[in-house]
Amino acid sequence: MDDQSRHFKFFTGSLIEIQRLQLDLNDQEIPSMLKNNFQSGIRAGFYGGSPLQVQLFIFEEDREKALPILEAFKQEMGI
Repeated sequence: MDDQSRHFKFFTGSLIEIQRLQLDLNDQEIPSMLKNNFQSGIRAGFYGGSPLQVQLFIFEEDREKALPILEAFKQEMGI
């Protein structure tokens, strides 16, 4: 990764789905970041977003390595 690395939205789902997918990505040493507007809104004192719309981001350069992991995950989860 360099200073010009960019994240892109890789998957959107529930927090449980995101956490499971993060484990699979971590096994392959692919870093990820999640964005949870629902939790952020609660902490700020209002409800923002949906608990089923947590977003998972990865670096653009990890896309090719991560796509087979995502496909296996979707197949396993029936998504």
